[in-house]
Amino acid sequence: MLAARVAILLTATGISVRAQVSTKWPQHSTERPQPPVVTPGPFAATAPPSDAIVLFDGRSLTNWTSADHVGQPAKWKVADGYVEVVAGTGGIESKQGFGDVQLHIEWRAPTPPNGESQERGNSGVFLMGRYEVQVLDSYHNITYADGQAAAIYGQFPPLVNASRPPGEWQTYDVVFHRPRFDASGAAVKPARMTVLHNGVLVQDDVELSGPTAHQSRPPYAKHADALPIVLQDHGDPVRFRSIWVRKLE
Repeated sequence: MLAARVAILLTATGISVRAQVSTKWPQHSTERPQPPVVTPGPFAATAPPSDAIVLFDGRSLTNWTSADHVGQPAKWKVADGYVEVVAGTGGIESKQGFGDVQLHIEWRAPTPPNGESQERGNSGVFLMGRYEVQVLDSYHNITYADGQAAAIYGQFPPLVNASRPPGEWQTYDVVFHRPRFDASGAAVKPARMTVLHNGVLVQDDVELSGPTAHQSRPPYAKHADALPIVLQDHGDPVRFRSIWVRKLE
């Protein structure tokens, strides 16, 4: 019955392909099996290629603005080559919008670790401000599978848990293809995403059912072909560095 409802929803939004989101487990189910743990290889710095757009080079937030206060400067802390979430200041977003992209971003969970489940090193990387790859300290930290590190939040758990310990730098390499809409605004092709976490494939060209959200799976709604990348303020001092993209359109 649930699968039928999902099929009806996708038909109503204009998507003709079959969604890959599992209907076997309720969203955020704590009964869903945890992805197996894989120890990634040692960290290796990745320099941006010649055609990359560098969004954060470790020195300033000139390419970013406040996501919650339109037109105001980003208020996160920049020091020693990284930018750190300042709790309560809101998310930050790239001044430039993007559609289909290859994204590289490095992040580090706070150390010593504090809290458990979703209250430990929580942030997020939102493609087009709508489609989230979860950032979380998932090293020896159990939470619902579709909300751990490298999950496409609320839709796809990672294939494996490739997390490094808190205090160590981690990488996401993402290939994202935006959804397509017809002239009437109906979605005719879903967003797709591939993610490598610390060099390990954890999302394999999955098709998103719509924007990511907590305790809901909203349908697609027509939006611009290029929108900012957003980094989330979830109250934890997560650090980011070496953020660059390559346009794929």
